[in-house]
Amino acid sequence: MQATATRPKIIVTGGGRGVVGHAGARLLADLADATGLTSAFSLALARLRQRRRDHEPGRIAVDLAVLLADGGEAIADLAVLRNQPALFGPVASDPTAWRLLSQLDATILAELRAARAQAREVAWAQHAETRGDFPQPTVAGQQVDGLVLDIDATIVICHSEKESATRTWKKTFGFHPLLCFLDNTGEALAGMLREGRAGSNTTTDHITVLDQALAQIPDAHRHGTPILLRADSAGSSHGFLAHIRGLRQQQVDIRFSVGAAITEPVRTAIQAATGWVPAIDTDGDLREHAEVCEITGSFDPAGWPEGTRFLVRRERPHPGAQLSLFDTIAGWRHQVVATDTPPGGGSIQHLEARHRAHARVEDRIRTGKNTGFGRFPSRIFAINQAWLQLALTGIDLLAWTRTLLLDGDLASTEPKKLRYQLLHVAARITRTARRTCLAIAANWPWTDALTSAFSKLAALPRPAG
Repeated sequence: MQATATRPKIIVTGGGRGVVGHAGARLLADLADATGLTSAFSLALARLRQRRRDHEPGRIAVDLAVLLADGGEAIADLAVLRNQPALFGPVASDPTAWRLLSQLDATILAELRAARAQAREVAWAQHAETRGDFPQPTVAGQQVDGLVLDIDATIVICHSEKESATRTWKKTFGFHPLLCFLDNTGEALAGMLREGRAGSNTTTDHITVLDQALAQIPDAHRHGTPILLRADSAGSSHGFLAHIRGLRQQQVDIRFSVGAAITEPVRTAIQAATGWVPAIDTDGDLREHAEVCEITGSFDPAGWPEGTRFLVRRERPHPGAQLSLFDTIAGWRHQVVATDTPPGGGSIQHLEARHRAHARVEDRIRTGKNTGFGRFPSRIFAINQAWLQLALTGIDLLAWTRTLLLDGDLASTEPKKLRYQLLHVAARITRTARRTCLAIAANWPWTDALTSAFSKLAALPRPAG
């Protein structure tokens, strides 16, 4: 058989000079500086610095967040940054990074969350000044005004014994973190690391994560913008919904859209329901063999906040769908949504499709697991809690990069694609006239996008002081 040459022959040597890898990751590090995240972290962690010659703790935390945003999975991956001082400057050793994580107790983590909120306020102000209106999510071709928060839990499997890693409800072993993402931009507002056996619908945990998420939103938006909280049925506990309703008394215009359990009274109401209308997909097209109806007032909503509306969606089940006995008999698969959006806030078709867009959070979690919280590094629970907060910070850096510095498809692409096309690119670094220059290959398809991003970064307004 005759061999076909498909690649040019090469001779490999180790004598290259001035060449750096992961050049695009410098964009993340500089963005952390431009939004004030680095300085805010430094203030929050100032007490941990022991000697003047030590690596600054805030800078170490930012480097770890950049590492996770760049796709690193372990502290040992800091070597990629550390061994390129011409590009990333001095980077702490692995033991120093471990030592920092071991010092981040609950009090310091609260200060780090406050630092993240401070940087987020700057990033949002920079967006308003350079890009205009804040991004608004769309559902079925209609814009959803305000901010949309999605809360969901996930399982992170552990393959070794770790503190608080336990058997999960899916009969696996690991952790069961609860997370909150902002649908508008993909930012990771809050997260709580929990043991594997933690309940799915724990009211206290949902309240804690929601309050931490709201604390991340700048005051002008938290008190002056409509907020929609979406969750699956795990977020439908009456205590959690009562807490959401109570937030309105604090001038937070927040409403909920959550999954609801199909109890016997609800089944009776569904059987008696009339006025079914065709359901729509999240792209606005009619969904085949799917219908929506409102059953508010058809049963006693004891325990639900006043003004709660109930929408039911039925569709012919797809092969392999898990059906209840009720669904099997009726021949339809049913799902119920509870929302306190008042009449006039949209058709029931739109409200139901708006809730189903909550599924986007599954993509946030999937990509988030590749940005830090899919693998926890330590046997010590407190260190893993700190790791989660830095992973959320890395997710924010990627989100701010997309919203502030990128255009077109790159502004909405997933982290893996950003890494392959922008962050992991190689470049040549040189010094001339006391300036450091980074030259990206002219024939790289995304060179213009990356150089443009650096130019936009340099033009961002900086916080005073």
